[in-house]
Amino acid sequence: MNRFISIGEAAAVLGVSITTLRRWEASGKLVAEHTVGGHRRYDVNKLRPELLRTDNQDFRQTVAYARVSSHDQKNDLERQKQVLELYCAHAGWKFEVIADLGSGMNYNKKGLKKLLNAIIDGRIGRVVITHKDRLLRFGAELVFAICEAKQVEVVILNQGEDTAFEEDLAKDVLEIITVFSARLYGSRSRKNQKLLDGVRQAVKESQC
Repeated sequence: MNRFISIGEAAAVLGVSITTLRRWEASGKLVAEHTVGGHRRYDVNKLRPELLRTDNQDFRQTVAYARVSSHDQKNDLERQKQVLELYCAHAGWKFEVIADLGSGMNYNKKGLKKLLNAIIDGRIGRVVITHKDRLLRFGAELVFAICEAKQVEVVILNQGEDTAFEEDLAKDVLEIITVFSARLYGSRSRKNQKLLDGVRQAVKESQC
């Protein structure tokens, strides 16, 4: 007797993501039955990984990426890493965690460059992040477009507001003002220091 299971159960049986199952179905490698309500159902007897995994996509690495803006947020960085590790382990994925400490507007962070290079080289099949803004403050969509072009699945655990968003944004703004004021007045000038002190006070008051 045939036993039909849902797409989530089929993904668990094969050890791949639901996105991968849908791609296999679209390419004709896997055929699904459909219920009256339009839900996919898979015949367990036809779920044979050795026949389905004919490409290298699903053997590529899963990378979990975590980031905070400054050293005083190290506790949050550890929390992010723990959340990512638990999620990936629960999903049964073999994974690596890449962590960065730096502004979300800095495109030259060591971990981010390592991640992007691996994506472009075709060594990554899945990227996992807690929030979109953990990747980059501005420009995350460009990275997602690169992932789509390279057939890299992007998993964002929380689509809601990042609780650290305001604090990180304030630090990023302070970084921008620091750079531009130093260029205008010189890094050691009184005008520069007065401006930075005022910005720091405003940031501090906004966090109260």
